[in-house]
Amino acid sequence: MSATKVDGAGAAKLRTLDEALLSVQALHGMVERMALDVKAHRGAGVFPQQIRRTATPLHGLLKGQFGLIADQVSKLILDSGRGSEMQRVRLLRDGVAQLRTALEQATDRVKIQHRATMEIPAQNPPVL
Repeated sequence: MSATKVDGAGAAKLRTLDEALLSVQALHGMVERMALDVKAHRGAGVFPQQIRRTATPLHGLLKGQFGLIADQVSKLILDSGRGSEMQRVRLLRDGVAQLRTALEQATDRVKIQHRATMEIPAQNPPVL
């Protein structure tokens, strides 16, 4: 019988992707709170700055191993400062959705590329 496992490099990449996914979830929460404030005509407030502060370390985290996803984070940072408030909300929602999808696809790709097979000995039933 054999079991599949991820090798050491794959495990490190998966840890990076898990941390990134947590940051994207925090970004998603900020974008949705910003959307609620904009819809209630209270303005975006400090949310664009908070989004930039959260996204900047995320960019640094992803840049070494996942450069294309880091570029998407850069685009999100730029989108947080452009257009009217409703346009920003739309751009940020779209950017967060794209990031989440890219991270999930990268996770699947890493699991496939860094697969390591292990042989597990079959357990023999006891002889009576």
